[in-house]
Amino acid sequence: MSAHKSDFERRFYGEGLLTTEILYYMPDYPKLLQSFTWQTLDRAPEFARLAQFLDHWRREIEAVIHSIRIAHADYIGPSGWRNAEEFFTKN
Repeated sequence: MSAHKSDFERRFYGEGLLTTEILYYMPDYPKLLQSFTWQTLDRAPEFARLAQFLDHWRREIEAVIHSIRIAHADYIGPSGWRNAEEFFTKN
């Protein structure tokens, strides 16, 4: 297997879609909250990619984080599937 896995392989091996909303403010405007939304594949409960991203943010970005909300979906499989028992023909 190659060193870089496809999104499907990453999902198959336990990573799920992580959506992160970061509320932050710039030091010059501490009363003005702004929002940044970021999505990636990550594995719960470690969230290693999120930790790397937040480390980068704290080192490289002057914006101060106010709060973070995360949503994580680790289910892989069909969504919304149901069996149709009747068919209708439109003329």
